[in-house]
Amino acid sequence: MDNFTYYNPTKYIFGKNTVQQIGQEISKFNVKKVLLLYGSGSIFKNGVYDTVSESLKENGIEFVELGGVKPNPVITKVYEAIDLCKNENVDGILAVGGGSVLDSAKVIASGVFFDGDIWDVFERKAAPPKKALPVFTVLTISATGSETNPYAVITNEKDKKKWAFTAGAVSFPKVAIVDPTVQFSLPREQTLFGAIDMMAHIFEFYFSTAEENLTSREIFEGILRSVIETLPKVLSEPDNYELRAELALAGTLALSGLHVSSFGQGDWASHAIEHSLSAFYDIPHGAGLAIIFPAWMKYVYENNSKIFERFAEKVWRISSSEKNLILKGIEATEKFFKGNGAPTRLKDVNISGSSIPELAENAARLAPLGKIKKLNYENILNILELAR
Repeated sequence: MDNFTYYNPTKYIFGKNTVQQIGQEISKFNVKKVLLLYGSGSIFKNGVYDTVSESLKENGIEFVELGGVKPNPVITKVYEAIDLCKNENVDGILAVGGGSVLDSAKVIASGVFFDGDIWDVFERKAAPPKKALPVFTVLTISATGSETNPYAVITNEKDKKKWAFTAGAVSFPKVAIVDPTVQFSLPREQTLFGAIDMMAHIFEFYFSTAEENLTSREIFEGILRSVIETLPKVLSEPDNYELRAELALAGTLALSGLHVSSFGQGDWASHAIEHSLSAFYDIPHGAGLAIIFPAWMKYVYENNSKIFERFAEKVWRISSSEKNLILKGIEATEKFFKGNGAPTRLKDVNISGSSIPELAENAARLAPLGKIKKLNYENILNILELAR
């Protein structure tokens, strides 16, 4: 087990009728004016905007609004928001939406104090500022786990780079409110791809080391089994509170907590490869992960066969006596994705084989990728061919 330091300062508020608490929570930080950041406008349809704005007003908090954050958030919107924050002298950011809105908020919060182009931090040309505006969130889509961690992923549309960002401790949200009832009206695909993202986050850590780390593995396996059991039921009963609550909690736990820290940095090669897909084709992140992860598994499992065997047994309940145990576990994963309506091949999202070299070259900008097997351009190319 790796040495680690665990730190998580986010106050996490979960359950029914919790959204109205946001104004009171923000006021505890002596914040007087926030940027209210959101996405496509679904918060106007599900009533969240009205609840949030009323709560802010009741607690004497002014706000300016900016909508239009894309599911694959872009740096140009971040620039626009930074300028707005400076011009309006806000002293906090309230992200109302899913991971894309929250990721954008984290970068904006640091960008306000950055002298220069905040994208230079993504490029590792500059260190992130040590100061940021406080970020608060009302989560409306459970998927990324961004509500309790300091990380963000943003796309530079011009350069087709979808890269990660953190300013460390100052990037943690101060307060995260998760009310599963506001997710009742989510489109089916958003629920599906959100759940796949949760599973993918666990995969990145679970397969990244051959060390036993039993306690953390058992937690990961339990979350995976919970998602596998719950997702089909949620897709059939989207307004079932208990099912939504299970999925929402799984999304948060998948990328926060001691069980994550004890695995070090994780592998993250599959995410890096997927980022090329969504940077070029703007497909949902979860859809891209459903395509890449089974292909990655097939390519690297020999480097960590013991863990892939355990995965098949513990998560998919396949008997250890079965022949081709590892491949059956990978097949079960792919079948689960496909059976619930996710794409599992590049052709399923209209990405042609002729695009593979360009996608591999884009992903290889950050090579070598991965931990259990270091991936260069040729390796990435082979994985994408498996996903063809």
